[in-house]
Amino acid sequence: MTVRHGFHATMTAQPGKADELIELLLDAPSLPNDDCLVFLVSRSASDRDVVHVIEGWTSVEAHSAFFAGEQAQALVAKLQPLLVGESTYADAVPVGGKATF
Repeated sequence: MTVRHGFHATMTAQPGKADELIELLLDAPSLPNDDCLVFLVSRSASDRDVVHVIEGWTSVEAHSAFFAGEQAQALVAKLQPLLVGESTYADAVPVGGKATF
């Protein structure tokens, strides 16, 4: 399968809540989803409360369908109380790269 749709989110956790936010994200229901080929969670090196998520999906339709579902909506509801301010979201068109862990 090929990543044809990218998604990036930046969230700021309530002070002291970033670890909880990261734990919820890493338990996200998208991880076992066959259409979600990339799911990376990282923390800002300069601000431990800032968390980034990078996703790679087989299509924009697969991404949209997943986030319209009940599991994703439940996750979003759990995340909201942990966040400060507005998160930023951006769609992307992947052109290449590499991820090895």
